[in-house]
Amino acid sequence: MDKIRLLENNQIKIDFKPALVRIYSNEALWKFLEGYKFSGLEMLAEMIKTDYEKQFNKPLNITHDSLITEILVHIYCDYLGLRIHQAVRIKWIQHLLMKLIERAEIVDCGEKQVDSNRWLWNFLARYKNSLIKILPDNLNARKLKAY
Repeated sequence: MDKIRLLENNQIKIDFKPALVRIYSNEALWKFLEGYKFSGLEMLAEMIKTDYEKQFNKPLNITHDSLITEILVHIYCDYLGLRIHQAVRIKWIQHLLMKLIERAEIVDCGEKQVDSNRWLWNFLARYKNSLIKILPDNLNARKLKAY
């Protein structure tokens, strides 16, 4: 079920399914994280887990840090892809980048029985704070997301 959540006046799009949460890396999410990416990601993860439990009457079986890490890495890949796409003017590279960006924009966070990469996010979760530090403070300063 698609749901638009209002966080700090930003409409964050999230889709809830059994054992799976889909977050969209869009302009609203980027704006929400602007200026306070640490607390913003914490707030987002808490809201997702709370809403999931309300909807399905059971907790989402993904650790808080693993959920944050997966969202964070997708946002960062989306950001890097758009930056490279903006700089490189070779059509076939731009085409390839757009395919990768489209995959990065949709963050499917699933429990281990539906997400074959859960082990990776669980492993990377121990580096969550370091990964957050490398994420730019203002993701959309270059107007990469404008639609």
